Amino acid sequence: MAGQDPVLREAGTLRRRAFARTDSWRRSLRRRSARRRRAVRLAGVDGLLLTLAAAASWWGASLAGVATEPLGWTVLYGALTLVGVALRGGYRFRLEVSPFEYVGQIVAGTATAAILVIAARVLLDPSGDIAGQGVRMWAFASINLFAARMGMAVGARRRPHGGLRTLIIGAGDIGRTVARRLEERPELGLRPVGFLDKEPRTAGEGATAPPLLGASWDLEDIVERHQVDHAIVAFSTAPHHVLLGLVRRCRALELEVSVVPRLFEEISRQVRVEHLGGIALLRVDQSDPRGWQFEVKYAIDRIVAAVALLFLTPLLALLAALVRFSSPGPIFFRQTRVGLDGRQFEVLKFRTMRVAPPDDQHNAGWARRQLGEEPESQQGSDRRTPVGRLLRRVSFDELPQLLNVLRGEMSLIGPRPEMPGYVRAFEQHVHRYGDRHRVKSGLTGWAQVHGLRGDTSLVDRVEWDNYYIENWTLMLDLKILLLTPSALLSGE
Repeated sequence: MAGQDPVLREAGTLRRRAFARTDSWRRSLRRRSARRRRAVRLAGVDGLLLTLAAAASWWGASLAGVATEPLGWTVLYGALTLVGVALRGGYRFRLEVSPFEYVGQIVAGTATAAILVIAARVLLDPSGDIAGQGVRMWAFASINLFAARMGMAVGARRRPHGGLRTLIIGAGDIGRTVARRLEERPELGLRPVGFLDKEPRTAGEGATAPPLLGASWDLEDIVERHQVDHAIVAFSTAPHHVLLGLVRRCRALELEVSVVPRLFEEISRQVRVEHLGGIALLRVDQSDPRGWQFEVKYAIDRIVAAVALLFLTPLLALLAALVRFSSPGPIFFRQTRVGLDGRQFEVLKFRTMRVAPPDDQHNAGWARRQLGEEPESQQGSDRRTPVGRLLRRVSFDELPQLLNVLRGEMSLIGPRPEMPGYVRAFEQHVHRYGDRHRVKSGLTGWAQVHGLRGDTSLVDRVEWDNYYIENWTLMLDLKILLLTPSALLSGE
């Protein structure tokens, strides 16, 4: 090779660089294409639904004998709606927690488009029922788009695989928790393929945990070999400059990057980013459980509970009769629980079990398992009656707690209350357990609608309960109420 023509040698070098650039461009295109295909597919579905909305609007107008929307304005309305939803991040990848997350985007996009079209028509062609036609088109478009988001969310929950292939940087407790959550919730759209960590922690590693793929210097090889689309930076033992370099290398590889922030427990949805020179400051605003907003919430709770009791009286009477004749014993089950500020009260439920002998400790099984005092596989005797099984299946045994809400001891929505003895034990063993008592206990809650009820992890339940308290709004309460029936029907 020493005698090779310098011109030919230079040509070979340029050719290899060109191939390398082409190969890098293809890999980059593949990583971006997964996200773009999803965005284009979602926008295409919305375009089809807007076309169907226009057809339904025209058909309804024809049946009613009123004027239909001009075709040109209808097309413009559809285009403006797609642009409006896109500008609000409607086609950008995000963790799809719930279809209700899209309500604001859809309502704002369709309403803004309707206002613009109506205003333009008034200025340019003021004849005809402009307002009626615009409102009719807006209504059909909003219903169609939101129904599609609901359907897609249901479909995502039923799809066991799919999503962006995700590399988790940091194999500590937080990293493994992130991996477990993503594996449990494939509908979120991120599928963990493994960890990147030089000094991984083995504590908490499960049999089904993603594998350790390598260290920081293996990043490029791992991304290529496992076709990674997304990276999540969790807590790691690597120093700051190494993690910062990893983030920049991920971006150079055209990966989307998510970062678990330090002190993430204190970060709510109400975060504003401010800058002190080149230093970013997160200004965190949290809801105040002692503020007037919660007083309004509790007042609404009592009003709703009173109205619900009035309308549900026939059902409650029927359930009371079924419980009374299902087995000997009282109709109601009464038990002391702990609520707001650690105050104790007597919770009411329909009795679902046969009366226990004095030494029966079945109800304590779940609590002992959470404290590590009883094996997971150990189960007590099942004393539920046939009627009790049905009541628990649909949670109708909880309906008498509307009386607790009416008396001000509970709220419609909040953390579930626990018995005093277990509260004292849990406060010593479970991080931030006592923080749940900043608000009144509830009939349903943020943890319950996400499947954390019954014999499930108390640590996860506490995390979701505190998230609810620190991010509370009336809209969040409404969202939980809307999610509760589907959680009951799905058995979660």
